[in-house]
Amino acid sequence: MKIIKTLTAASLLTLTLAGAQTAYAHGDKEHATKMNQLSAAIAGDHRSDKNKARDMYRHPKETLEFFGFHSAMTVVEITPGGGWYTEILAPALKGKGKLYGAQYPDTGEDNYFSKSRKNLEKKLASNAVFSEVELTDFVPRKESTLAPAGTADLVLTFRNLHNWKDAGVEQVFKDAYKALKAGGVLGVVEHRLPEGSDPEKSRGYVSQSKTIAQAKAAGFKLAAKSEINANPKDLAQYKVWTLPPALANGEKDKEKYLAIGESDRMTLKFVKPKK
Repeated sequence: MKIIKTLTAASLLTLTLAGAQTAYAHGDKEHATKMNQLSAAIAGDHRSDKNKARDMYRHPKETLEFFGFHSAMTVVEITPGGGWYTEILAPALKGKGKLYGAQYPDTGEDNYFSKSRKNLEKKLASNAVFSEVELTDFVPRKESTLAPAGTADLVLTFRNLHNWKDAGVEQVFKDAYKALKAGGVLGVVEHRLPEGSDPEKSRGYVSQSKTIAQAKAAGFKLAAKSEINANPKDLAQYKVWTLPPALANGEKDKEKYLAIGESDRMTLKFVKPKK
């Protein structure tokens, strides 16, 4: 006698879930591993408590995921500065991807460029998590090779545009375009100047519409905008360094500026078109 087994809705659901788990195990597991490496980097003990305290304003995981980051990419970080994002990018890419730090060169003189480069080199030598980072030379307002042409998947700049002024921004976007592969991404985070505000009164803030126009002039297409790093409490009625973490006014109105938090920021994703 044949026994006919009927699949109930519950048993069908069980089979579906099992199939999904199998697909995950053989397909999405690699993607999950790449993203877990980012999470591990953000939570790493090599990051100071002071730097981790900034995560609530800078949203590194959400920001990098918005730009399409994963740990097998070739990434360029333009002027890493003190290395806040480098502390995350270096271990997140280590062993799978590649990180170039396009930093000001050591000119051999006693100037900001040389000191900045030396300080970054000292930081990179301080911990094995940075052992695979490669530094290149970036000179503002001059053509610079951020990485070998056409090799980068992602070029990033965080809160730097205001330092370079218009001519410098235009040049760095050209440099980024040259470094990127076709289809590669330029990710920009910058202090956002409210439309119609006085740039002189709100020093350190940059027009979002102008930034988009400058990137388009360099050949990029705007792929997406995000409010991940927006802060509606920041009205930009002061120099950006008035806010934390700089707190340029010292103890004067300190609690007021701490309550505002870090600056309101644009987060823009541009793409180098495929030919």
